[in-house]
Amino acid sequence: MTAGSAQVSAASMTWTKAEPDTLMERVLAPSNLKRAYQRVVSNKGAPGADGMTVAELAGYVKQYWPILKARLLAGEYHPQAVRAVEIPKPQGGTRQLGIPSVVDRLIQQALLQQLTPIFDPLFSDFSYGFRPGRSAHQAVEMARAHVVAGHRWCVEIDLEKFFDRVNHDTLMACVQRHVEDKRVLKLIRRYLEAGVMSGGIVNQRQQGTPQGGPLSPLLSNILLDELDRELERRGHRFVRYADDANIYVRSPRAGERTMNSVEHFLNQRLKLKLNRGKSRVARPWACDYLGYGMSSHRQPRLRIATLSLRRLRDRLKELLRGAQGRKMASVIECINPVLRGWAGYFKLTQGKRALETVDGWVRHVLRCMLWRQWKRPSTRARNLIRLGIDGARAWKSTVNGRGPWWNSGAPHMNQALPKKLWDGLGLVSVLDTINRLNRIT
Repeated sequence: MTAGSAQVSAASMTWTKAEPDTLMERVLAPSNLKRAYQRVVSNKGAPGADGMTVAELAGYVKQYWPILKARLLAGEYHPQAVRAVEIPKPQGGTRQLGIPSVVDRLIQQALLQQLTPIFDPLFSDFSYGFRPGRSAHQAVEMARAHVVAGHRWCVEIDLEKFFDRVNHDTLMACVQRHVEDKRVLKLIRRYLEAGVMSGGIVNQRQQGTPQGGPLSPLLSNILLDELDRELERRGHRFVRYADDANIYVRSPRAGERTMNSVEHFLNQRLKLKLNRGKSRVARPWACDYLGYGMSSHRQPRLRIATLSLRRLRDRLKELLRGAQGRKMASVIECINPVLRGWAGYFKLTQGKRALETVDGWVRHVLRCMLWRQWKRPSTRARNLIRLGIDGARAWKSTVNGRGPWWNSGAPHMNQALPKKLWDGLGLVSVLDTINRLNRIT
């Protein structure tokens, strides 16, 4: 199903008329369901435990929606188990996602669209993750503003297995303060308690909220807003993006006191555990936040964290693995979206040295691919001459006894394949892209 056909299907689908204006009825209102359907289809995504694909959703809903709606209105709907999927974590290890069925993604999205206007206005101004009109860029800028204001010690808060440890009763108590419709409350709890299917076996869940469903980010924000409010009550400067929280203080002693009090609050009030091994008190320029680092200047400059640079290289190596022999236009088309997206995210970085290094490394890798493709000394010499290198120098360069990586970084290849040539081939430069984005904004 294409995006266009999805729009048609959503518009033509016959959602039954909504009942009186209570929360569950607003969730099931035709206009809300159409929006939810369009979002689920546009997000695509893998099938859940039942194997139903997004392309099959329209037909299923047309046939079974009256039954589903009746169960939802009566508070008798039971979600399916989520499908467990392991994905690698950037710093090693794996993270388990729980992929709901497509039907449950539709219902969760419809719930999300009605719950967000209730809860989002109540959230702290220092919370930025998964909220309308807020972004990681704003979180990073707020972190920098705290340091500029003189809070030059950072308390890094790491919650141990947060999504696996969410206490259902504690979370539901937070939700219940602002939601009266018992059917909605019962449905949210059932989503929390839905089993996890792994290897064909369904395991029941007593705690935690699985990452992977539309509702999970909002529920995590509802719970962690309790922490935000406690930090505000104590007058702390902080920033939180989902479960990544940094608190900014004026001294290491204040940092240790803050960490101890936060640990006590998490244990006693939210039933969560602080990961002491990863939480610490350090200078802000020794801490990375959301992929960014910070300089130690009085007016700190944002930089790209070393780990972010490493992740980009690893991603590009993964894309280029097996690309030997492909046409360069195809290779560039493959890596450009990654470079463009990476540049868009790191447009706040100040200073061009790291960006020049990234651009130079990408061109070095591509020159190395070409050197390998040319294989024979005669082919290499002929191509170098064609690209403007003097004949004698070209022949000498092809028999220097050095390997492909050395040659691709040597003067003869840099001169034959300069940046201007790569620009002409359409290769994205992260430095040029960031400069252009910053001029626009």
